[in-house]
Amino acid sequence: MPKKIVLAYSGGLDTSIIIPWLKETYPGCEVIAMIGDLGQQEDLEAARKKALATGASSAYVEDLREEFITGYIWPTLRAGAVYEHKYLLGTSFARPLLAQRQVQLAKELGADAVAHGCTGKGNDQVRFELAAKALAPELQIIAPWREWNIVSREEAIAYAQAHNIPVEQTKKNIYSRDRNIWHLSHEGGVLEDPANAPDEAMWQWITSPANAPAQPTTVEIGFAGGTPVSVNGKNLAPIALLDQLNEIAAANGVGRMDIVENRLVGIKSRGAYETPGGTLLVAAHRELESVALDRETAHYQQLLSLRYAEMVYYGMWFTPLREALDAFFTSAQRRVTGSVSLALCKGIVNVASRHSPYSLYRTNLASFTMTGYNPKDAEGFINLFALPITVPQEPAISAAPKKIPQKANA
Repeated sequence: MPKKIVLAYSGGLDTSIIIPWLKETYPGCEVIAMIGDLGQQEDLEAARKKALATGASSAYVEDLREEFITGYIWPTLRAGAVYEHKYLLGTSFARPLLAQRQVQLAKELGADAVAHGCTGKGNDQVRFELAAKALAPELQIIAPWREWNIVSREEAIAYAQAHNIPVEQTKKNIYSRDRNIWHLSHEGGVLEDPANAPDEAMWQWITSPANAPAQPTTVEIGFAGGTPVSVNGKNLAPIALLDQLNEIAAANGVGRMDIVENRLVGIKSRGAYETPGGTLLVAAHRELESVALDRETAHYQQLLSLRYAEMVYYGMWFTPLREALDAFFTSAQRRVTGSVSLALCKGIVNVASRHSPYSLYRTNLASFTMTGYNPKDAEGFINLFALPITVPQEPAISAAPKKIPQKANA
């Protein structure tokens, strides 16, 4: 029986009803709410007061924005990690940070358990719990969605109403959302059928491309060692940099995405994501790599990028392999320095220019003018490169073997 529980609290539907449920289920236990500020643009003081009003003994608001960007977003960006071609991992790399601070707070306050509001079907339960097990395996983990009798968001809303807990969700606006400084996700409602197009009213951050300015907007993003450092030639701190790119991209209709993804637990799910500034950063970073990385490093990095994305998505942040991959990417990104200009227009991102002091692009080699290169060398190269395919693959046809005479029986 837990005596003191630290709950990862957002003030949304799930965690709003968890506080009274925990106190009903574990009589006499103390519930402490931990609210992580990841730049979700919400009234976190109101969330803190709501947690106290619904039974928490105390509630902490933790400003994790800069750590989120520098310790989680930038490493994933340097790794070029994108899950299943589309998903920029906005929720995936937020959960380990929240869980890390939750565990730290539990240790500081002498708690013997942690709790979260993740469902039993989703990825987030794995992310929170893998982090907790890696950092404090002695703590009990409580996952109400795997224990209570509530089986739907409609029933969760009914529970909230029965306990006089105010929630934003209604049966008409039933989306499950997660927002931070990197993205805003939407799940549930009409999205549960992949045949349905998202409702325009669902999108909350990025301007509809149809309503975005008709004239292109150009933005220049600067990098040092694969890490973003400037916008339009001005060096900016991480939070200010991402805020500015979010504003520019959202106004131009850039960053909406709709995906059917493979969850870790084996279920396909449908989600819609708004990742404005992140979309620009991923595009610019990729283009800068195209001129700054040699071919072998670039191609090998693609293999590791896929694995890195899977590990982040699967919640395997606090693992030796993820740390080892970080070491590889830190080394591989040393020359990914320079700037890329992007032209944004009605949701489309085009590359305007690429500049790097470490660029491996040489005009005299790439141009049709045969300078700095002896084309006669290509003949021998092609002959050797083609050698394996010029050797016949079928066995050579030879004369039938002679029959060996049989000895007569004695």
